[in-house]
Amino acid sequence: MTSLPAPSDVKLGLVIDLDTCVGCHACVISCKEWNTGGYGAALGDQDAYGDAPVGAFLNRVHTFEAKPEEGPAAVVHFPKSCLHCEDAPCVTVCPTGASYKRAEDGIVLVNEDACIGCGLCAWACPYGAREMDPVEKVMKKCTLCVDRIYNENIPEEDRVPSCVRTCPAGARHFGDLGDPDSDISQLVETRGGFDLMPEQGTKPVNKYLPPRPKTVTPVPELPDLTDLAASRAEEKADGFFGWLDRALEKL
Repeated sequence: MTSLPAPSDVKLGLVIDLDTCVGCHACVISCKEWNTGGYGAALGDQDAYGDAPVGAFLNRVHTFEAKPEEGPAAVVHFPKSCLHCEDAPCVTVCPTGASYKRAEDGIVLVNEDACIGCGLCAWACPYGAREMDPVEKVMKKCTLCVDRIYNENIPEEDRVPSCVRTCPAGARHFGDLGDPDSDISQLVETRGGFDLMPEQGTKPVNKYLPPRPKTVTPVPELPDLTDLAASRAEEKADGFFGWLDRALEKL
């Protein structure tokens, strides 16, 4: 089985704001597009617009309706991909060493050349964040776009994961969560960021920011329509219709 390296000082990861995510799936499509022609073996994608499409995705968005104990129900969009856990069980169960965690930045990757497609890592992952590529027959997962973030041949503003660069709502953030003074760590501290399923003991690097409490807008009171109708009747009696009624009474 594969061993984990000593915990690194640098912990690259994502912070996802559940209050801001609108569920547009732009991150899903951007991830699919980049990884289909990017890192390692291309992400399987066949007959995408045909009768029997076949492919794999590394990032998905789930949508739930949540009803808190107090306040109104709310729709929550929940993006999910590999969380690059510090104590990654997907790595320690791999029989070939194909699944590994980088010592220099904590990113969890898969060496497709060594992967035998046994699926043990998918069974070990409590988050369902790994997907067997139906074309390549090897395991695929989020790489944090490792081929982008260190690529000096692209503009500096593009050296972030594709999903982060694409998000139109600014719900996805990328940085070093091992540095308590980094912008992304300060965001987690300020907003009360949390781990997904901490009871699993995997110590996920990625964090989520909780939705802010929703408020109920009070419905304004309607005017007393009975009084309004009586007022209108009095206005008519003193106006043209009042004169008309008196004129008709004389006929």
